[in-house]
Amino acid sequence: MTKKFATLRDGMSPEARADVVRRVEEALEEMLLHELRRVRGLSQKELADTLHVKQPAIAKMERRADMYISTLRSHIEAMGGELEITARFPDGAVKITNFSQL
Repeated sequence: MTKKFATLRDGMSPEARADVVRRVEEALEEMLLHELRRVRGLSQKELADTLHVKQPAIAKMERRADMYISTLRSHIEAMGGELEITARFPDGAVKITNFSQL
């Protein structure tokens, strides 16, 4: 038997609701490139059209673990975002600006 999420949520304790919100926020902070594209509501074909490439190129890029920063930047910008590269150290974080002119 299927239940609506609202019904399940209404039966949860405030602590459980807060835990769900926290886990959703964590999931949205870190995801794979193909997940990000899907969350942004784009198909591989739509993204390919924006980047003036063929759909298989998008599929291949989403599977890569290593790519040029310029390639990643264009992919993110085609989804409406902005790529920032930050180095994190125990004593703080620094935004790397070398790549802003690419």
